[in-house]
Amino acid sequence: MTLPPFFSYAGASLSCENIALSQVADRFGTPSYVYSKAAITEAMSAYLNALGDHPGMICYAVKANSNLAVLQLLAELGAGFDIVSAGELARVLAAGGRADKMVFSGVAKKREEMVAALNAGIHCFNVESVAELELLAEVAQELGKEAPVSLRVNPDVDAKTHPYISTGLAENKFGISMEHAHQAYTFAHATEGLRVIGIDCHIGSQLTELAPFKDALDRVLDLVDRLREAGIVLEHVDAGGGLGVRYKDETPPDITDYVQALKGPLAARGLGLILEPGRSIVANAGTLITQVDFLKTTEKHNFALVDAAMNDLLRPALYQAWMDIKPLEVNSDVTEKAWNIVGPVCETGDFLGKDRRLALSAGDRLAVLGAGAYGFVMASNYNTRPRAAEIMIDGDQMHLVRERETVADLFKHEHLL
Repeated sequence: MTLPPFFSYAGASLSCENIALSQVADRFGTPSYVYSKAAITEAMSAYLNALGDHPGMICYAVKANSNLAVLQLLAELGAGFDIVSAGELARVLAAGGRADKMVFSGVAKKREEMVAALNAGIHCFNVESVAELELLAEVAQELGKEAPVSLRVNPDVDAKTHPYISTGLAENKFGISMEHAHQAYTFAHATEGLRVIGIDCHIGSQLTELAPFKDALDRVLDLVDRLREAGIVLEHVDAGGGLGVRYKDETPPDITDYVQALKGPLAARGLGLILEPGRSIVANAGTLITQVDFLKTTEKHNFALVDAAMNDLLRPALYQAWMDIKPLEVNSDVTEKAWNIVGPVCETGDFLGKDRRLALSAGDRLAVLGAGAYGFVMASNYNTRPRAAEIMIDGDQMHLVRERETVADLFKHEHLL
């Protein structure tokens, strides 16, 4: 498989930008997440350049990777942010992001989160139900403010992705059905404390074709036109995120082609465009590095027991996600075999990859590629395992952007009787 941009082999050594990943492992240990600043910059810049002078924003989906240094970099590049909690709001502000370039998504915002977002002055709430509209109006009235809102509609479009990351079908928990959306807009338009400014749609994640995006947009614009006829004029369409990346042999659309396909139908209606990319900005900018502690052969399989586990990287266990695994240093001293790469957590589902052709010895170190999105952010302390360190590579510089947790860190919020 082709390596992601800014990852390459220099002889037998796998590098990120100008740093051999073995040097990162030597200095910071394993398991560790490693990110390429250049890769994040290139992907974000592609979105911003494709949007060009069309009104709107590229709002990075913070849930994909919420490290403060990642958010800082994106804010400096001019990104807006898609947040789903008061915690993410606080993170973005701490990293230097602007509140007026944030959209607040999520199906169950709490009153205190609404208060925090209104006081911060966010750009828009993406509202997912009439009940949420009612609470938001009440909170805004109490604060003497007006809440800018966009309603998330569910267009019932099959994104043809993994069912756990499909969000645009009628059976999913997200959004308001097209059948009830007009009524919800009428209510919002007439309610004190609310200012209707947009419409939002997000059909799923890791999409590798443009057709589902276009289908969803057509359905959304039909509703936009009907709302205009009823005197409810919107300012923008938030087309969500979901553009896929290459993990194995996928061929997702180019970022520029994706943005252009969405901009075109909006320009004729004078509508701005908001996008919420996450995975396509950070996934292939990151890797999880890990060490082989033991090799174990049974009648059925060869197991490489590594020091990273499902608590560090959940995607393979949760989604059966395929992620490429490469050696940090090519081992020419042993014969290549098919290995199952498994961790030390006490679950049969604790694996990072299966049937991988690798030449391995105990002590070798591996890189799980494409781990920049939904990697560390989904990590846990299961089995009382401290979470990994995070490192940003900038050319020939290594920056520790999150220290490795210690076991003592895991105890500090607990109390004996």
